[in-house]
Amino acid sequence: MGRISGSSAGAALLVLFAPLAAPHGGPPFLSDDPDTPGPGHWEINMEFLGSRNPYIGLYQIPDLDINYGLGVRIQLKYELPLAMAEDRGTPSHLSAGLGNSLLGVKYRFYEHPRSEQPMDPESESDPKFGFSTYPQLVLNNPTRSVARGIVDPGPQFYLPVEGNAHIGPIRFSAETGYWFGNKDIAPSWTRGVVAGHEFRRDTELYMELYSQTDTGTVAGVPKLSWSTLGIGGRLPLTKGHSIRLLGMFGRGFATVSPVNQQPSWIGYAGLQFLSEGRRRHSHPQDPNLVP
Repeated sequence: MGRISGSSAGAALLVLFAPLAAPHGGPPFLSDDPDTPGPGHWEINMEFLGSRNPYIGLYQIPDLDINYGLGVRIQLKYELPLAMAEDRGTPSHLSAGLGNSLLGVKYRFYEHPRSEQPMDPESESDPKFGFSTYPQLVLNNPTRSVARGIVDPGPQFYLPVEGNAHIGPIRFSAETGYWFGNKDIAPSWTRGVVAGHEFRRDTELYMELYSQTDTGTVAGVPKLSWSTLGIGGRLPLTKGHSIRLLGMFGRGFATVSPVNQQPSWIGYAGLQFLSEGRRRHSHPQDPNLVP
C-alpha cells in the first residue's frame, strides 16, 4: 500500500474511509438529537476523536465545535478540526493539516410538552419528545489537505431528521439522514439510535448503535456499509455544571478488509463548555432531575 501523501493508493483509501472522517453528531456520539443550547447561550466542545483499523486511521486532534442558541428552537454551528490521516502500511506514514469546515443550522420544529411551559410532576411516566432537522454543509479550506489525502473532498451536504423521547428513567434519541456526496464521495444514508439514563443532573451514560450505507459508487469503488456500537456519557466537572467531561468508545461489527474499510474502533474524549451551566435538553424545566 502506498503512502497517503500524494499516492493514488492512499487517495483510494481515503475515499473508502471517508464516512468516518465526516463530522460527528451530538457530542460524544455520532448521531445527534433535537436539543439546543437555549436562547443566547453557547455550547463549545473541544474534542479529540478518531477511528482506526489495521489499514488506516483518521483523527481530529483537536476538533473545535462551536454552537450558539438563537432562540429556544434554533442552533447555529461551526466546526473546524486539525485532521490527521495515518497510512498503516509498510512503511507507515502520518500526515496532518487543517480539516474541513462544517456549517450547520438545527431547527427543533416540534416538541411535547413545549419548552416554554413547565412540566407536570405527576406526568413523569408520560412520553416527552421532540423532533428537529439539522442541515449541514462541509467545505474544504484553502489548504493542501485534500491533495495530501488528509480530508475528503468537498463540498458535501447532509440533511438529517432527529427525534428524542424521555420515557420514565430512559432517554432515547435517533437520527436518520442523507449525505449528498460529490464526484469523489458516494452519497449515503446514516442511521443512529442512542439510549441511556441520566443518573443525576447532567451525569449520563448511553449506548449508541450507528450505521452508514452508500447508495451509489464513485471511481469504481463498490457500495460500502459499516456499523459501530459505542458506549459513552457526560460527567460534570464543576459545581455549576458549566464544564463537562465527554467520552465514548466503540467497536465495529463486520470483519475488516481493505475493501469494506470497517473501523476496528472509534473513540472520543473531550470537554464541553456551557455558558448556561446546564445541559441542552429540550425540556429544561424538568423538576424530576436532581440538581
